[in-house]
Amino acid sequence: MSTLLEKPIKVNRIVTTSIEHARAIEDPARAKIVEILYHQALSADQITTMLKKFGFKKALTTVRHHLEILKESGLIEIVKIEESRGAITKFYSTSTKLLDFQTPEDFELKYSKLIDNTSTKIEKILKGLTPKTGKSKGKKSEEYSQYLVMEIMNRAMTNVLENSGKK
Repeated sequence: MSTLLEKPIKVNRIVTTSIEHARAIEDPARAKIVEILYHQALSADQITTMLKKFGFKKALTTVRHHLEILKESGLIEIVKIEESRGAITKFYSTSTKLLDFQTPEDFELKYSKLIDNTSTKIEKILKGLTPKTGKSKGKKSEEYSQYLVMEIMNRAMTNVLENSGKK
């Protein structure tokens, strides 16, 4: 047997998510709901209206079903409940930001030096974090340690990006 194609794959992206989160946002409408709810509390009715603006024509009952799936996965939560004329209205929000972009073809060429410089600095930070997160025992301890480091870095980066425009 001869090899027809072989190329090395360089790891350049780690996605930290759980199976529950991945299943919850596999539907484009649910992913859009998470995107809409980022830093904004809306009711199911308001979410239905917003979805229509983005081309998702969903019935209110379908939107409520999507909200339940997202809530069970932990991606969204009820942040306010209002009572008006005997009716209860729930408002949902999330602290999860979804970024959906296609990487440009010239990304490596344009940003390789910046990636190398930043990687060196981040490596120093990670070496300080790893001993603190590597205390778990068992078969999956290495993966869990890596997950914890990625989650810490992800949250730190989110804090920096969210607060960069505020002063």
